Amino acid sequence: MIIDAAAADGELIWQPNSADFAQTGVGRFTEFVAQHGHEAGADYESLWQWSVDEPEQFWELFAKFAGVEFGGVAGEVMSQDPMPNTKWFPGRTLNFARHLLHGHEGTALIAISEDGGREETSWESLREEVAALAQYLRVRGVGHGDCVVAILPNVAEAVVGLLATASLGAIWSVCAPEFGAGAVVSRFAQLEPKVVLAAPGYMLGGKDRDRREELNEIFAQLPTVEHIIWVGRHTSTPTIETAASATTWEQAVAEPAELRFADVEFSHPLWVLFSSGTTGIPKGIVHGHGGALLEELKMLLIHSDLRPGDRYLNVASTSWVLWNAVVSALGVGATAVLVDGNPTFPSLDRVWQITAQERVAVLGVGAGFVHACAKTELVPQDEHDLGSLKSLQVTGSPLSTDGFRWVYSHVGDIWLASMSGGTDIASIFVGGSPNLPVHVGYIQAPALGVRVEAWDEHGDPTTGKGELVITKPMPSMPLKFWGDDGTRYHESYFSTYPGVWRHGDFIEFTQRGILIHGRSDSTLNRNGLRLGSADIYAAVESLPEVAEALIVGVELGTDYYMPLFVQVTSGTDPEVAKTAIIQSIRQNLSVRYLPDEIVFMRAIPHTRTGKKLEVPVKRMLQGAPLDQVADLGAVDDPELLEEYSKFALEKLAVIS
Repeated sequence: MIIDAAAADGELIWQPNSADFAQTGVGRFTEFVAQHGHEAGADYESLWQWSVDEPEQFWELFAKFAGVEFGGVAGEVMSQDPMPNTKWFPGRTLNFARHLLHGHEGTALIAISEDGGREETSWESLREEVAALAQYLRVRGVGHGDCVVAILPNVAEAVVGLLATASLGAIWSVCAPEFGAGAVVSRFAQLEPKVVLAAPGYMLGGKDRDRREELNEIFAQLPTVEHIIWVGRHTSTPTIETAASATTWEQAVAEPAELRFADVEFSHPLWVLFSSGTTGIPKGIVHGHGGALLEELKMLLIHSDLRPGDRYLNVASTSWVLWNAVVSALGVGATAVLVDGNPTFPSLDRVWQITAQERVAVLGVGAGFVHACAKTELVPQDEHDLGSLKSLQVTGSPLSTDGFRWVYSHVGDIWLASMSGGTDIASIFVGGSPNLPVHVGYIQAPALGVRVEAWDEHGDPTTGKGELVITKPMPSMPLKFWGDDGTRYHESYFSTYPGVWRHGDFIEFTQRGILIHGRSDSTLNRNGLRLGSADIYAAVESLPEVAEALIVGVELGTDYYMPLFVQVTSGTDPEVAKTAIIQSIRQNLSVRYLPDEIVFMRAIPHTRTGKKLEVPVKRMLQGAPLDQVADLGAVDDPELLEEYSKFALEKLAVIS
């Protein structure tokens, strides 16, 4: 129930209906826990406390609740080894693909192309295609530990590829086709793949984009590839001749086969997800069958309230971890909605149009999408029938107070779940619960089973803003980084606080909820005052004159330089925007947050998954060359980043 769509920062804006609690995922799990004789309490806070105080009880019961079937010999749930060496469900076996594919009927996938084409895949057809592709791979020697990679858009073939690979006990990894050749090679060359699934072209922004030149370059640098499967149904671009043997998708799945699953250990590698790769070689983050399955199901069943028969759409490319969540929705018995191409082409309204047409129950979007909608005249609840939509998930970056208010005044009476997690864990640290109230600007609660805290620089818990740390293991913490002896893994998460996971975000816990204050590795530190970039973005990006902004702080000798880069909205006079920005920062923050310079740029640079490139821009202003701070194939607009490099060189020339 909406309390006040115009509520101020921190105020209550939405209240759940208590009568609905028993039907929600968290309500059903609470009852399930009680039926099994555990005193976990009836409210979310008590349930969370039990889940982190008694992790073995929690994870064992959640696995039963989610219907996960184990083989092997029953024993302890987790070893007593400290992070990152904790072993989960040792001696137990399962298969990720088996859980996703068994026991469901009806529609499994709905695939929507950029031109409006629509295809449904039944559960029966999905199982048949997975079985056929798995047998095709099996005959060609793909088995435990072999890597199958894909360069594919968000289409049904990518889902089949993941599930067929997992069914064999092989290892999956995928890149979206818009990645540059260098970005693809820097990822896949590490894996030494045996088979590649590739699309010779893809649709984006109304154009059929030819990728043959890039694929030639990629294949030339992947000498271990023995076979290529061409997925050409979604493009008019023809295939190319390759040194490795090749076939079409249609041929690869033509022969019917028995659906079989390799029983693998809980921690057997499932997939490799890659860090953004804007600096250095991208980290190949390896997750296991069991950890990924449990955490994905928890995120969907509990923190998304996704139910059998629901339709789930998350606006994500195949390179973003949220695509894995879309596939994992099959494990709930939900229908995964796949949107190929640019989901916002030809306009932002297309996402809402698809949501209405497909009767989506749970919609996931990035905070940037909501902020972009809020700067338009869009009123989705007036223009579309959103009666099936019960939840909106927002990820990627903190959602502004204006974003919260826009949702409740323009989308409707739905549960807004702002979430924060990451590729690192294929899950969330903090998120939502449908039985908790929503306060403007705040994330509702820590996720079940996640002992998340805020620590100061001395390693002590703080009630104020601090480093986001995890003090007890999670099942989906990476098994390893690909090709790493453990050194890079340790440096990434455990070098700051020994034995404790430091994620690299600033977090704050309050009575109203949780705040994420941005990345701690891009913290602004002017005259000893540590400033969160998220605070500045909240003050600046809420302005109608500002489309987006990026701020960095750079030590230049004895001076500290803090520029704010701004993209103005169409038709806005930069001087008008500058006046509004200064006034907003003064009023909402303080003069100490005012940038040293406001620099107007044509856009703000991001990774391909939408993360602002704060650190690469900062490093260029410190004198690092562009080719050392970013892989241009991994960013959304390489020419834009070159413009920032030019600005940095000119600024450094003036200073010196």
